[in-house]
Amino acid sequence: MEQLNPDVVDAAQGVWTRLILFLETLLIPTRLYQLLAVAGLVVVSWAGGRIGSRLLTEWLRTRDNWPKWRLRLGLLINRRMSLICFALLAWIVVLVMREVTWPSRSQLIALAATIATAWLGIFFLARIIANPLMRRVVTWGAWIWVTLHLTGLTGSVAGFLDSLALSIGDLRLSALTVLKALVVTGLMISGARILSRTIAGRLAKNEEISPTMRVLTAKLLQVVLFSLAVIVGLKAVGFDLTGLAVFSGAVGVGLGFGLQKVVSNLVSGVIILLDKSVKPGDVISLGDTFGWIEELGARYVSVVTRDGKEYLIPNEDLVTGQVVNWSHSNDLVRLDLNFGASYGDDPHEVSRLAIEAAMTVGRVLRDRKPVCWVTGFGDSSVDYVLRFWIADASTGLTNVRGQVFLALWDAFKQAGVSIPFPQREVRVMNDEIAISTEKRGESPVKSSGDD
Repeated sequence: MEQLNPDVVDAAQGVWTRLILFLETLLIPTRLYQLLAVAGLVVVSWAGGRIGSRLLTEWLRTRDNWPKWRLRLGLLINRRMSLICFALLAWIVVLVMREVTWPSRSQLIALAATIATAWLGIFFLARIIANPLMRRVVTWGAWIWVTLHLTGLTGSVAGFLDSLALSIGDLRLSALTVLKALVVTGLMISGARILSRTIAGRLAKNEEISPTMRVLTAKLLQVVLFSLAVIVGLKAVGFDLTGLAVFSGAVGVGLGFGLQKVVSNLVSGVIILLDKSVKPGDVISLGDTFGWIEELGARYVSVVTRDGKEYLIPNEDLVTGQVVNWSHSNDLVRLDLNFGASYGDDPHEVSRLAIEAAMTVGRVLRDRKPVCWVTGFGDSSVDYVLRFWIADASTGLTNVRGQVFLALWDAFKQAGVSIPFPQREVRVMNDEIAISTEKRGESPVKSSGDD
């Protein structure tokens, strides 16, 4: 068998020796009663936590008027009720024993209470991490580190992790270095995310900056902060980043060829933000898609339609294709309705009634008065077009057309204006031929095949 690295063996023996020493200090005869007290507190806390959790759950169900953050806090307390009971009971026992006897008689109980309190603090502080998986990893990692630190095993475990190393030329990569890099970089990225969200929120409230510049500034700020977080995090633990320059250049060339569409969408996104062709809130139509822009992303634009569907349109399509922006320079949109009226109705009266009916719809603008024109004399009716303006295309076009049509129907019905429909009249010129033909059972109309 291949022999193990002597440094790894020595480090493992050091951890084992330190652990044996810690266990021996716990099993001193004068401290056995403290171990029994801790075990008893665990059992009592478990039972009390079960009872307290049941009571807290029933009490929270009666607090329907509470804000959500209070209910979430109540649920978090409910999840760690047993640990909270243990920490409270342990500290009470420690305080009582320190009043009646020497502090050394409660040292082990105080250690257990300190670890439980630290675990509770980590559990509640980790709630600021939105990602569930990342939150779980951070929580367990912090629990392990706090436990090792309070029990005095940090140095031995760190030495063991440092002995697990891989040497590549002048680069020595140990498990401890990788762990430190992950922790420091994770903290830097979390700080960068919080800072970028805070600044983006401030920018969103600034009305003096255009919406496109807000989005562009926020995106550039995120890129800069996350890049600095990674670089500073790796540099803080001693990584030599100069060796990664050639490798990153080769990877960049490969990604440039393999991810042309992705890079094109990224560049198109920057162009869209700079030329202000579209911005969040604009109503656009691209092909069969009609809706308003919900979000401008680095790779795509989110367009939400009236039926609740969200289309993720690549930025390249908006740059290279034809896009109808209904609210680019202003929010005004003109709509046309075509209808017909009977030849027996006065066209002047019909136009007046149509304009007045359109004015009764709330979304039709009053300062841009609707107009109604005769567009032609059809086979069955006089053809009209009714034109009106709205300023809220994002709330829908079909619904306002339907409201205006209903207003026209009510106005025409009240005024006696008729809306004709095509009618056809068939006449038989020679009745005698038709009757004799019907008696013989033949059709009075020749088919095309008889010609």
